Amino acid sequence: MTPQHRRARRGQGELESQVLGALREADGPVTAAWVRQRLGGDLAYTTVVTILTRLLAKDVVSRERRGRSFVWTPTADVARLAALRMRRTLDGERDRVAVLTSFVTALPPGDEQVLRALLDSVESGDAAEGTPRPRGDGREH
Repeated sequence: MTPQHRRARRGQGELESQVLGALREADGPVTAAWVRQRLGGDLAYTTVVTILTRLLAKDVVSRERRGRSFVWTPTADVARLAALRMRRTLDGERDRVAVLTSFVTALPPGDEQVLRALLDSVESGDAAEGTPRPRGDGREH
């Protein structure tokens, strides 16, 4: 296969996000074959099952046996999956303070304000009532 004919490789976590997104669009529990078809069918069935199994281990989907196969249901959204990836990355670093410092200092002002509001709500105990939402996309224009 020539380089021009190879499909672009998906970024780390991108396929998990796509699979979870497809599950969230479903009207109810669906099979791996349905997810594969929803994503365009260019993935191997076994790849889809592997991704679903990884999502199950991360507790963002559930499965139920139906006949000889499983049906899958999302238990979290893509934001939760992204947060889990962020946490896993942070947990894998020795110097958490340096990683967090680098992350926070690189935030654009709008995201920094959202993060400050979230931290304030956790400290005051308001986090259970809901997450502060930025106006627009959370960035200053």
